[in-house]
Amino acid sequence: MTRRRSGSATRVPQKPTQTLTPVEVAALFRVSATTVTRWADQGRISAFRTPGGHRRFLRKDVDSALAETLTPSR
Repeated sequence: MTRRRSGSATRVPQKPTQTLTPVEVAALFRVSATTVTRWADQGRISAFRTPGGHRRFLRKDVDSALAETLTPSR
């Protein structure tokens, strides 16, 4: 089997940033989506809005917030 090379460079697919909806975040924290929205409004968890106005959360931010809630305070 031989490989043919084209003149164009091969593009390496980039891993898309995983985003979560308020319902998905709520399931992780075992709270309601309304609570997650309230937390975002209060700045307790960072969120952004899509061009359509829907709230989204970056998975890494959610994981960090989840780790903080699971870590016992001293």
